[in-house]
Amino acid sequence: MTFARRHLLGIRELEAEEITHLLDTAETFRDVSRREIKKVPALRGRTIINLFFEASTRTRTSFEIAAKRLSADAVNISVASSSVSKGETLLDTARNLEAMSPDCIVLRHSMAGAPYHLAQICNASIINAGDGAHEHPTQALLDALTIRERKGTIAGLKVAIIGDVLHSRVARSNIQLLTKLGATVCVAGPGTMVPAEFAELVDQGLRIEQTVAGAVTDADVLMILRIQRERQDAAFFPSMREYAIHYGLKVEHLERAAADAIVMHPGPINRGIEISSALADGNRSLILDQVANGVAVRMAVLYLLAGGSHEPINTEVGTTTENQANGRAKKEKKDRKGSK
Repeated sequence: MTFARRHLLGIRELEAEEITHLLDTAETFRDVSRREIKKVPALRGRTIINLFFEASTRTRTSFEIAAKRLSADAVNISVASSSVSKGETLLDTARNLEAMSPDCIVLRHSMAGAPYHLAQICNASIINAGDGAHEHPTQALLDALTIRERKGTIAGLKVAIIGDVLHSRVARSNIQLLTKLGATVCVAGPGTMVPAEFAELVDQGLRIEQTVAGAVTDADVLMILRIQRERQDAAFFPSMREYAIHYGLKVEHLERAAADAIVMHPGPINRGIEISSALADGNRSLILDQVANGVAVRMAVLYLLAGGSHEPINTEVGTTTENQANGRAKKEKKDRKGSK
């Protein structure tokens, strides 16, 4: 199938078949990062702008690497030194970038819904890299790719999502994606961070547990969330110490889960609070696999949105190999001349 959408704004809008197509495409690109020459010519001549209004290490770097491995031109805009610091609005910034004819704009913004505003005025494809406490679609996709890689399927799995669900865009996107692909999701955390109305996010497949022990029992996947301190304007729990005691994931929790349960975290980790170091660094942890799969997923998203969906996927090695081949051809021509 072809990916007919111009933008990736959230998981809620996607059909299960579209999600599967994105994951299948990401698998095609996963081996590129394992080669000696990590580049393909799939998006040569395309321009990708990374516009991040919030601090980010993994997501921004991942998108930049993904663009470069597809041979696209990646431009990173530092908002602190941009015209936004002089009072320019987001929409004016977007219009000025649009005038430079980029193919994709990757946006992270603290305001929920910001990518939707850009999608209404831009010809470029808009990719949501996280908007407030709303959605983070590429994180959910890379999580799904990681689960599918280890488990073989997502349908029928029990996934426990634990922590600051209220402020987590990762949780919202994962709940949408995993339930659409047939998983059962349990969420748990302090009552102030897991409101009862969360059960209304999806029609079926979501349960709210009162305790971490209840959520992890027989779970196939344990997904731990970071405490979103930068998005909190009230005391949602008494102290970090008490949070760690009652809601931090520990080795004994893993004993309640399925025998082959895996541990995941979107990062960055607050060690000893959300998750113990023994679990974060243990043999069940797929945290670094998530980071690696993030590049493949973002390559797939850029490829499908920046015009690649209209062409067969070309995973042949790109520019570097071509230059080497051209160099060999010139040398052979010179040698033939010299032998005459």
